[in-house]
Amino acid sequence: MSGKRKTKQRLWRWRSSPLRRHDDILEAWIILVTWVVILVGGAVIWTVTGRAAAQEFAWQRAERHAASAVLLSDAPPSTSAGSGSQVLATVRWTAPDGTTRTARALVPGGLPSGTVITVW
Repeated sequence: MSGKRKTKQRLWRWRSSPLRRHDDILEAWIILVTWVVILVGGAVIWTVTGRAAAQEFAWQRAERHAASAVLLSDAPPSTSAGSGSQVLATVRWTAPDGTTRTARALVPGGLPSGTVITVW
């Protein structure tokens, strides 16, 4: 019996009553429509964001390739206390099209020159 009573209390906005005003009905419908818009809008935003992220990740997978690079100078020791800290150092690698490139990349601190590392 108490389960039925709770259901009636939850749906009190739609039950028949001689004291129910037109404003009460209007308020109930506005609340219902608001919740439906929030739920449907959230699902649409979730889907659009997921597809955009999937496209971006696919583009990154297609454009980026791992390459072996050689450290041209000693990498300075890192100043932070973390074990995975990295520093900028000059490296040289061969691109997929066969050209040799030189640039600065993040490498683990303290590596000697001539060390082979992977860059993207």
